[in-house]
Amino acid sequence: MGGVTNALTRVADHKSRVAGLVGVMPVVDLPVSDCLGLVLARDVVAPIPLPPFDNSAMDGYAVRAADVASPPVVLPVERDLPAGAAGDAPLAPGTAHRIMTGAPLPPGADAVVQVEWTDGGTSSVRVDRAVAVEQNVRRAADDVAVGAIVLVAGTALGPAQLGLAAALGFGSLPVRRRPRVLVLSTGSELVGPGGTLERGQIFESNGVMLAAAVREAGGEAELLRFVPDDVERFHAALEPRLGSVDLLLTSGGVSAGAYEVVKDAFTGRGVEFTKVAMQPGGPQGAGRYRGVAVATLPGNPVSAQVSFEVFVRPALRAAMGFAEVERPSATARLSAPVTSPAGRTQFRRGLFDPASGRVVTPVGGPGSHLLSALAVSNCLIEVPEGVTSLAQDDEVVVRLLHGR
Repeated sequence: MGGVTNALTRVADHKSRVAGLVGVMPVVDLPVSDCLGLVLARDVVAPIPLPPFDNSAMDGYAVRAADVASPPVVLPVERDLPAGAAGDAPLAPGTAHRIMTGAPLPPGADAVVQVEWTDGGTSSVRVDRAVAVEQNVRRAADDVAVGAIVLVAGTALGPAQLGLAAALGFGSLPVRRRPRVLVLSTGSELVGPGGTLERGQIFESNGVMLAAAVREAGGEAELLRFVPDDVERFHAALEPRLGSVDLLLTSGGVSAGAYEVVKDAFTGRGVEFTKVAMQPGGPQGAGRYRGVAVATLPGNPVSAQVSFEVFVRPALRAAMGFAEVERPSATARLSAPVTSPAGRTQFRRGLFDPASGRVVTPVGGPGSHLLSALAVSNCLIEVPEGVTSLAQDDEVVVRLLHGR
């Protein structure tokens, strides 16, 4: 049974709890064109060689190198070989075949004279420079041999990896599927972007931001907005959607005040709420509701996004099978002093400039409502628990908000 704990939870402990909620995604076969950014689940073995046949690396003329050893030489052109031609007619001694890049090298040819070294003739060709045996020739299996493991399980699939798979004839690949995340924003005060605000209302932003963060991490996001601060209506909005998601991600409704609908709805139903020793982002929750993993984030926008970066994003990346689940980090020197509350890990927004001696500049203050500062930052400055102040030029660890 879930509940509320009063003692502060360490960042690492809550991170481990969230990580343990989202299991490794199942393996699915997806079309190669849909696999960008996913992780390969099994080794890929080459069923054919690359190149699959001897072919020309240049537009020019297939020749016997011995026939053009003493240029200039004029040879009759017996055939044209465009890319896609069978190219199985042998090259007779003392002749040339006009050949295009990628076309099969005819039997008997051992070199290709590039067209720039000739007069470009079609019935006969004058060759002005000699070529060596194998010059401008790509031999079969020069790149990949049949049976070679070309992509190992665990590989993150980018454009080059997908291009290789396609070149080997694979129409689909076995990958870990994307986690399906239901992003839920609660609050009777919320109004959709483009609407009209009444006094006391604000435009909803957390749902947009967190859904985008899920997609950027590699997951699939469904956004459920404007669930009012009413427990019965909260449960009613969730029920039809829980069966198709791997993680329920909420923002807001988890603090210590009244009308905390997320806490009211989930307390005693498998979700544990706690206060994490961090700033911003203290109020957190994690657990399972009706068998679905749940991570509840604070409602202030910077708190929500920082919490996602620290707790949720690594869990999603691990579920997809990535070996490296954390953002890249670096050591940097502060351009200005900062202070931090005692007993908490602080994550300040910053601009990291590796070109200027690896300096990081704090952006804005520590407030959890300062979304504009987050929007222009490229890193989070991590001030460890137990450190209450850092001076200019002190070294800090920065978490880059891009990459991996």
